[in-house]
Amino acid sequence: MMTIIVAAIGGSLLRPEVEEKHVWLSQLISLIRDRVSAGDKFGLVIGGGAPAREGISLAKPLINDDYHLDKIGIAATRLNATIIREAFTEAGIFVSGIIPSSVNEAVQLLEERPVIVMGGTEPGHTTDAVATRLAIAVNADKCIIATNVEKVFNEDPRENPNAKSFDKLTHDELQQIVGPAEHKEAGKSSVVDPVAVFDAKKANIELNIIDGRKIERFKHAILGLDFEGTRIASELER
Repeated sequence: MMTIIVAAIGGSLLRPEVEEKHVWLSQLISLIRDRVSAGDKFGLVIGGGAPAREGISLAKPLINDDYHLDKIGIAATRLNATIIREAFTEAGIFVSGIIPSSVNEAVQLLEERPVIVMGGTEPGHTTDAVATRLAIAVNADKCIIATNVEKVFNEDPRENPNAKSFDKLTHDELQQIVGPAEHKEAGKSSVVDPVAVFDAKKANIELNIIDGRKIERFKHAILGLDFEGTRIASELER
């Protein structure tokens, strides 16, 4: 049976904190190629990472409007999406020929190709929110949020080494951790965008938060197996 998987891939994962920077991308290519061969479809939404932060930082002394700063961030996400898309094409993966500029366009392209790769769409919407809305639009069972942290913590573990991590949370519990469903300042981020959490709760769609640097965890989440990370759902068995 065909499965549609939607994932938000943090821009930081394109620049992993390891020396072998191409290994992660090669592993991602192998994983997606294998799952496409098995009949799965993928909608991948790529974050801006360092290029977005650097571009916004450069422009901030001259631009005060978050709307325009967000447009810089979106351009960075589309650059990163192009890197992934071209790498997939070179590897023989039947991916969409363009980077969709909206969720509606992505839905249409996913009907024609087994893989679409996209970035941000419009100011005020993070790539987490775009991925969640794409997952809702294509009736995906869940949305995977692949980032550079092990799990969801109640506080930033970089600032508090005693921060508590979670294997499971409800949407409401996660919303309390990440804050209200409001767009944050351009260039700022949390483990999951609060707007994405709010949308996932409304649609009752499961979120899987994983350390995307570990491709095996990505694979387990795709296959519906137990995975190291945090599972977000409306109702959970404790």
